[in-house]
This record gives sequence, structure tokens and C-alpha cells, in this order.
Amino acid sequence: MDKIFYNKIGDIMKVKIFDLEDEKDLENEINAFLADLEGEVIDIKYQVGLSIFSEEQVFCFSAMIVYC
Repeated sequence: MDKIFYNKIGDIMKVKIFDLEDEKDLENEINAFLADLEGEVIDIKYQVGLSIFSEEQVFCFSAMIVYC
């Protein structure tokens, strides 16, 4: 069964997840999303992952925006 969470005034909370290989791309995607967002941002979580493949470093920049 799906859980539904509400903020103080009863709106259903939602999440948007971004996952990109470049931090500037992540910044641009988030800013574009926020520019069009008609709701309210509750929280933003940010994370960086790093992997090494052969001699190459692979970064993963991700963020989760909780909004209603």
C-alpha cells in the first residue's frame, strides 16, 4: 500500500530526483525545475557519488527535491 504524506495544510507532498554526471548540468536542471515550480519547496537533498573505472573517475551528482 502506498503511503501518502501531507504538509500542514493537507497538500500531497511530491519528490523530483535529478541524477547527472556534471555538477553544472545538475545546477541548470534544478534551476529550470524551480523556475517552473508552482508549489513550495519543502527540502532539497544533495549527494555526490564517485566510481573509478580503469583509470577514469566517474562522478554522479544527484539531488532530491521534496515539494508540494
